[in-house]
Amino acid sequence: MSANHLQPTKQANGTSPAMTLREMLTGYWVSQSIYAVAKLGVADLLGDGPKSDEQLATSLGVDKSALYRMLRTLSSYGLFAEDEKHNFALTPLGSLLQTEAPGSMRAMAVWNGELSYRVWGAVMHSLETGQPALSHALGKRLFEYLSQNPESRQVFDAAMTGLATQVSQAVTAAYDFSGLKRIVDVGGGEGTLATTILLAHPEMKAVVFDLPAAVENAREQIELTGLGSRCEVVGGDFFAHVPPGGDCYLLSSVIHDWDDEHSLRILKQCRAAMDQGTRLLIVDCVITDTTEPQFSKLLDLQMLVVTGGLERTAARFTELLAAAEFRVTRIIRTAVPESIVEAVAI
Repeated sequence: MSANHLQPTKQANGTSPAMTLREMLTGYWVSQSIYAVAKLGVADLLGDGPKSDEQLATSLGVDKSALYRMLRTLSSYGLFAEDEKHNFALTPLGSLLQTEAPGSMRAMAVWNGELSYRVWGAVMHSLETGQPALSHALGKRLFEYLSQNPESRQVFDAAMTGLATQVSQAVTAAYDFSGLKRIVDVGGGEGTLATTILLAHPEMKAVVFDLPAAVENAREQIELTGLGSRCEVVGGDFFAHVPPGGDCYLLSSVIHDWDDEHSLRILKQCRAAMDQGTRLLIVDCVITDTTEPQFSKLLDLQMLVVTGGLERTAARFTELLAAAEFRVTRIIRTAVPESIVEAVAI
């Protein structure tokens, strides 16, 4: 190997390839630091104004020096703002780590820093077998594990609710739901998407359909929105049955949890409940042909490792939906990484 080959070169941004790779390799240092301050609830303590490192450390019962070093680092990433006296304040980015923030990502930070982080330690299993590393690491699939571990289930549900808030607002803004009378949100969780749509369309009614344990929380949340008279909650298993009678069916962040075989089973149950011409909206990431970094590609790896599911290209969605007797009519981008894949029953 020539000496010239060993000389570091500069990229367009002035960073050498070695330093770029070094930053990529240590990315989890940042994510685990965010996890730690989210777990502690630092953003909640800063909700009423700036506080010093000493005040925060005393309130949290942690080491002042260690906390300062972590907050100093995260401030350089824009999560907090530090002044010359070591007082820290929230930024718009850090505000998303507050528990009650709209679209809060505190639970997502905890989810990623605990169970998800642990599972990624077994990523080689996914590469060697094509199967989820979670099953290998924990001895069971994700939803089975969550049903047996209430604390992890609570964190997961809160993380999904925060994400659903962001996605629901983006979907409602991007898609014209006018004229629809009854939507059915399949795998609708706590009903965040359905209620967001209903609030924007007062003439519409909805059904939130999910596992019986999931819809208990949905009933409470829907009542809090004052939409109980317009939003029915139904428990069941979408592998066995989907409620009929909707003129639009929604699958938001559902299909990407499953491989093609299981996804096809879900889609066929939806098709069995639908009349010809009824709309189906799948809200998931759609991987494009670009070679640039793309969040959907990273999320695709997360699905591989955690659930055994995947993010799909437009062509793969078209093929999968055709097998369930649907025709893709268009794909609509939104303000978040998720797109809306619109299809009709044929």
